Amino acid sequence: MKKSYLIDTSIILDDVENLFFLHQNGENAIFICDVTLSELDKKKDLSNETGFFAREFFRNLGDFASTSSFNPMENDKIHTFYFTIHHQKIPLQMIHRPNYKTKFQDYGLNDARILEIAKDYHFVLLTNDISLKVYALSLNLSSQSLLRDRIENPQAIEFLNHFQIHKSNIKENLEHNAAFAALKNWSLIEISEQDNTENSLYLTGRKHYGIKLDNSFYPLDFDARLEEDKLYINPINLEQKFLYTLLTHPKNRITICSGATGSGKTLIALQAGLHLLKKGVVNGIVYLRNTITANDKEAELGFRKGDENQKLHYFMYPLFSAINFMITKMQKESLAKRIEYRGEANSIQSQEATEYFLNKHNIEVLDIAHARGVSIAKKFVIFDEAQNASNATIKLIGTRMAEDSRIVFLGDPMQIDHPYLSKYRNGLISLLKKAKQDDFLAGIVLHQTIRSEIASWFEENF
Repeated sequence: MKKSYLIDTSIILDDVENLFFLHQNGENAIFICDVTLSELDKKKDLSNETGFFAREFFRNLGDFASTSSFNPMENDKIHTFYFTIHHQKIPLQMIHRPNYKTKFQDYGLNDARILEIAKDYHFVLLTNDISLKVYALSLNLSSQSLLRDRIENPQAIEFLNHFQIHKSNIKENLEHNAAFAALKNWSLIEISEQDNTENSLYLTGRKHYGIKLDNSFYPLDFDARLEEDKLYINPINLEQKFLYTLLTHPKNRITICSGATGSGKTLIALQAGLHLLKKGVVNGIVYLRNTITANDKEAELGFRKGDENQKLHYFMYPLFSAINFMITKMQKESLAKRIEYRGEANSIQSQEATEYFLNKHNIEVLDIAHARGVSIAKKFVIFDEAQNASNATIKLIGTRMAEDSRIVFLGDPMQIDHPYLSKYRNGLISLLKKAKQDDFLAGIVLHQTIRSEIASWFEENF
């Protein structure tokens, strides 16, 4: 039988495409009440993603059909409208109730009135608002969430693959290995070398590293590569070396990197961008970071003091921290660099040395809310804190990229600050899952962290 769903505001503000997936070619009936319409109307003037989805909803709403006779109660009026998406018209039943029985509530009048409609019509309430769902369940009302992109075990996502191969012909032996053949492109390979005596096979203790590309094994000599590139900051462990190699590989355009704070994600990404800039592969670096913080109520950029650049600087601390780490190292190692990078470096305010570094290497910061309508050409793009981005935001940024640009998505799925996302459902995890399956994406997880003993204790115990 066709199911009847009453959707609340969170379903639409999560992604208007939810209506398309919910409709299922007419298998489900979708209802929406006037309370939700009012909430959407109040959101449509916002300049962020929430405002965009509210406007997108109203922009694609039209084709009023007729007044329905669907068991109207309490003088309710039910109208049919159509929401157009992917060249399909999705029918939405709009319920207008002039007189609600619920006049006031301590926990939220709008939520209480939505629950009133769901109860009277025996609808399944569809909401991604956990508190509303809990209230519905406490009233014995049927309630569900629409979590299209939930990934049950994000900690199991891994890209480094281990093999034991005889040293006689490592490349040929590996490429004839069935487990290697099953891997996607950009898989990371670690080989433990084997040798044999007349009677036994043993490990020599030597390691070989490489990637799978075009169904072949490409060995990597990290030390020779780093010696040739002469970087400001060299990767210091195997994971960082793999990350740098992926980011600077001529054939790679999209990289997804997950790792805890202190694993070196931003630092290595910035260094890779600087190398590509030096080689002329790109003509600048763009740094994006969600203006979502652990302080939910003040997550909007507008709550900060100053103009837009000053406000953005509060959120660009990871970038400035990486830059100032580089500056400090260069100043210590070279008199010429102390002269070039004169003045102070600062991780929040762009003081003299930091400002000079940003200008010299054509590094710009971009607010995600202003990325719509922008085309990013011949840039190395660093999208930080991707775990706080919805799939819609990931799509927004990805579709801004020109053919001659590259992008890396960085984040830690254990550090979720977005009120509607979780470690099982966020833009970073969705990308990591796709990187496990799609030959177009390169992925890596950084497990090693370089941090203080205090920070390590908190990471392990909280």
